[in-house]
Amino acid sequence: MAQKLFPCFTFTLFLLGPLSPFIYKYPLVYGQLDYNFYAQSCPYLLNIVRYNVFSAIRNDTRMPASLLRLHFHDCIVDGCDASVLLDDTKDLTGEKNAPPNNKSLRGFEVIDNIKAVVERFCPSTVSCADILTLAARDAISLVGGTYWPVPLGRRDATTASLTAVLQQIPSPFETLQNITAKFTSKGLDFKDVVVLSGGHTIGYAQCFAFKRRLFNFQGSGKPDPTLDSSLLSNLRSMCPDGDAPNSNVAPFDTSPTMFDNAYYTNLRSNAGLLESDQALMGDPQAAAMVYSYSMNPRLFSSDFAASMSKLGNVGVLTGKNGEIRKKCGSVN
Repeated sequence: MAQKLFPCFTFTLFLLGPLSPFIYKYPLVYGQLDYNFYAQSCPYLLNIVRYNVFSAIRNDTRMPASLLRLHFHDCIVDGCDASVLLDDTKDLTGEKNAPPNNKSLRGFEVIDNIKAVVERFCPSTVSCADILTLAARDAISLVGGTYWPVPLGRRDATTASLTAVLQQIPSPFETLQNITAKFTSKGLDFKDVVVLSGGHTIGYAQCFAFKRRLFNFQGSGKPDPTLDSSLLSNLRSMCPDGDAPNSNVAPFDTSPTMFDNAYYTNLRSNAGLLESDQALMGDPQAAAMVYSYSMNPRLFSSDFAASMSKLGNVGVLTGKNGEIRKKCGSVN
């Protein structure tokens, strides 16, 4: 069965990624999580996740950004507990269809597919929360980002909250101060705000997230004066005025399928796509970091990996808390 899933052993090792640099840098245990949590109970887990993420990216170049965003929207709302994956039921109105997520989050089928394979090899053993965390890491490392070790042992939530989504997910229209407050409430800091915003170096945003910058910024009837004029013209062609094209998408930067530092270069040229992106240049401390990352892509990639490691450990459920879902869209 394993041979059918993995074309050859050598290819599987290639997909697994550069593990050796982290052997001595990171302890085996991180809080209540363990880097070797599934070493005995599900030894093929890392291979299964990475191979299936690789296959998903090969079929859809937008998938790395989608998996990253799915992971962020899970963790920033009451912790990394896979609550965002739960389908609504007659007894539960959850996160998946909340306004910031509905028809916006993607990649659910990738996590479901990985979970189905994992269940064949290791029934009722690996949480959806761990699978989502690993998938986001692998997606980024497969398109140019730095690989970071992920401690495991998360358990899945048995409930979800639409209200929590509305209160906790940062909006592209919020001030930098408000966004920072939402991050710090999760144990993240200002540097994490600037670094994790750099995740917008891959992917696309729907027109509704930035259209008011193009035609009626802050009710002025005019475009955002800070927006680069050539970008303004391009975005207006992608997102004409009116309601109809709100689901059209535009790339966050000039290389939306590769993880690089173009996002920060764009900010320095007043070409950030979202208000919350360009707002970084209005804060001296954030602007200094933007300049540094625009000049040093390796520094950004390293710091991004460190911030993602912090994000992946926000509000996790371990031990007897939560459960190991058999299917990611429903509780057992």
